[in-house]
Amino acid sequence: MPADGTWNITIDTPMGSRNTTLELKTAGDKLEGTQSEGSNKTSITEGLVDGNHVSWKIGIADPMPMTLEFKGEVEGDKISGKADTGMFGSFPFNGTRSA
Repeated sequence: MPADGTWNITIDTPMGSRNTTLELKTAGDKLEGTQSEGSNKTSITEGLVDGNHVSWKIGIADPMPMTLEFKGEVEGDKISGKADTGMFGSFPFNGTRSA
């Protein structure tokens, strides 16, 4: 599947760029995996895949507790889209497959 693998993701926020590692595996139309920043690793929830389109949510604690909702598209070894923070708006993300 196009989304399977390990991805190095950069999220562009007003507080600067946030770099994360995303590990994804598809199971039918479900998307499973983890997203980590440094030593903090979180399981993704509500992951879905539809062709090259992917979406998932993660809960974060830094810089403040919130749920991020990601929606993006995989094109070969590249992924890009938006990370929606709710009341703080949406921020672009992009990345490349590392494995």
